[in-house]
Amino acid sequence: MNLIIQGTEIENSNLRAVAKLAGASQIERITGEAFRMLDAEPHPEIEAFCEETALDFAFVPPGKKLTDFGLVVMDMDSTLLAIESIDEIADFHGVKAEVAAITQSTMRGEINFAESLTRRAALLKNLPENALQSVYDERLRLSTGAEKMLQRMQSAGIKTMVLSGGFTFFTERIKKRLGLDYAFANTLDIQNGRLTGHVLGNIIGATGKGEILEQIRNELGLSKEQVIAIGDGANDLKMLDAAGVGIAFHAKPVLQAHATYCLNHAGLDGVLNLFE
Repeated sequence: MNLIIQGTEIENSNLRAVAKLAGASQIERITGEAFRMLDAEPHPEIEAFCEETALDFAFVPPGKKLTDFGLVVMDMDSTLLAIESIDEIADFHGVKAEVAAITQSTMRGEINFAESLTRRAALLKNLPENALQSVYDERLRLSTGAEKMLQRMQSAGIKTMVLSGGFTFFTERIKKRLGLDYAFANTLDIQNGRLTGHVLGNIIGATGKGEILEQIRNELGLSKEQVIAIGDGANDLKMLDAAGVGIAFHAKPVLQAHATYCLNHAGLDGVLNLFE
């Protein structure tokens, strides 16, 4: 197996220590922040050592190429974006603490997503619609490495999709800004320039994310193994199940335990370093 080591700062001594634990035959430099160890074998001490030294590690089959994939699917909030958009909307309405507490509980898998979104949307009742644009203009930030990852994916001919339990107001703008192929999210009900506190239609939660991914995957004629899914919370579990490679990005433990690979220190461009 290849062992991919990534981090914001990698000391040579730590790199050599991991290589020794894994019995690697060679170390290849991928970037200044990522290395590939050849002929590596799992060792029970690797995970603890990498956690202690702030390194990401992933055992990847040799010869696995980025061009083996045809679709990458990303959650939006705290994955493609470095914010939780609904929490920032709530801040404009003076209810950020209440909404953020529900958000965190949901991402840990403690609350059903549909119930959670219904409760959070209700707290936004009567908020002026223009607050959404203010959040987009003033608060929206892409996660580190997001644009680099997407540009490489797109140049390799891989379709790109954002699949969110958040709101179409943001996903449609992000789709246009980043040149994504697909965008799916929930729609806030707005009447007379104000949020009503309701969400229109069926709520896209964990199950909906899995179903939409399967639908698009089938439309593209792709196998499960040709899909990469990236998320951070419990509502991304079904989405990762529908993909051949599931990546937990700075994620809650419930998703990390379910993922193929975990990135806790690298940016989104760290996904690129997993493949040849």
